Amino acid sequence: MDISGKSILVSGGGSGLGEATARLLADSGAKVVIGDINREKGEALAAELGEDRARFVAMNVTSEESVQEAVSAAIDAFGGLHAAINCAGIGLAERTVSRDGPHALASFTRVVTVNLIGTFNVIRLAAAAMSGQEPLSSGERGVIVNTASIAAFDGQIGQAAYSASKGGIVGLTLPVARDLSRLGIRVATIAPGIFDTPLLGTLPDAVREALGSQVPFPSRLGRPAEFAALVKHIIENEMINGEVIRIDGALRMPPK
Repeated sequence: MDISGKSILVSGGGSGLGEATARLLADSGAKVVIGDINREKGEALAAELGEDRARFVAMNVTSEESVQEAVSAAIDAFGGLHAAINCAGIGLAERTVSRDGPHALASFTRVVTVNLIGTFNVIRLAAAAMSGQEPLSSGERGVIVNTASIAAFDGQIGQAAYSASKGGIVGLTLPVARDLSRLGIRVATIAPGIFDTPLLGTLPDAVREALGSQVPFPSRLGRPAEFAALVKHIIENEMINGEVIRIDGALRMPPK
């Protein structure tokens, strides 16, 4: 799919991987709707990119009404919805059993609800909107890109909730791609390693350097722009469908 002039929704688009993705897509000629729960960051990015290239919509991925409003906003502002990029998510470090007792069920539920159910909520509503559009000359109607994590495959101690939520995203990728194939909608998932996001930005430099040194090559933290470049390629490459792509510098996470 040629990105130029296409309408694209980015959940979690106000910061981190989502922000980098929104920037690159807008710079590549797309019309971007930035959906984020953080109004301040989302509005600031949309204002910077300019009204002709971007709009902000307050969006909670766990809410059907909220996501539907974001999808409708993309259609109203830019005449359709050609791609949806799922970057919204949260993390958690909590052992299954600790000195304080068993893992809190509420925190496990929250991580799975935001990361997995929230991702599927965006998928289903975005795909429903895409399905009613006229296909491109190739027969394609839309592209959906999800964000998992290498924790889906080798989660560390304390990552039961996070790994389960990201593993769920990996697991739904192929069946959803098969579901939507008859509609001309492609689905792919990116599984990033350790990336230099705002969450890691709060850590001391020595800790950040130690994390980066674990990566075989290049031995550094991933750059959000590198994640965004892969999103762009997936949108543009029509044969990428039903696949989960690791972007991690060959990192395999140790137990802790």
